[in-house]
Amino acid sequence: MASGDLERRIGKRDPFSAREEAALLGLLRTSDRVQVLFTRLFREHGLTPAQYNVLRILRGEGRPTPILEVADRMLTATPGITGLIDRLEKLELVRRERCETDRRVIFVAITPRAVELVGRLDEPIRELHRRLLARLGRDEIQTLIRLLDAIREPIEGSAD
Repeated sequence: MASGDLERRIGKRDPFSAREEAALLGLLRTSDRVQVLFTRLFREHGLTPAQYNVLRILRGEGRPTPILEVADRMLTATPGITGLIDRLEKLELVRRERCETDRRVIFVAITPRAVELVGRLDEPIRELHRRLLARLGRDEIQTLIRLLDAIREPIEGSAD
């Protein structure tokens, strides 16, 4: 069974037993390699990928947002959202605000310093996106998006 060069790259002697195995292992390896590149970029700016993700969400929201809503919108599962917010607060990149109508709800807001930091990352991130997908045409990128959505949908459930 043809599976591209993944078998060779991982030193697999026998072909994959199923196309699904080849596809998912290829997806995992690709995800890992892409994550490494983004982690390096964020590290150059003193951030982790999860910290950047929180700041990206807050900048996009443009208003203080409940911490649990931020956690739900993260790209990767983040069980330690409170600790993540603690570290961002120590870096003076976010601030907490207690909800006036429900004292149990804590909002988190991005600081001007963080808005500036995330802004400096915008172009390097766009450039990394372009570089990583340079071999794909517009239609192939749209197909990739559709295929990834199809894989994720039964896992995450409908967003409706």
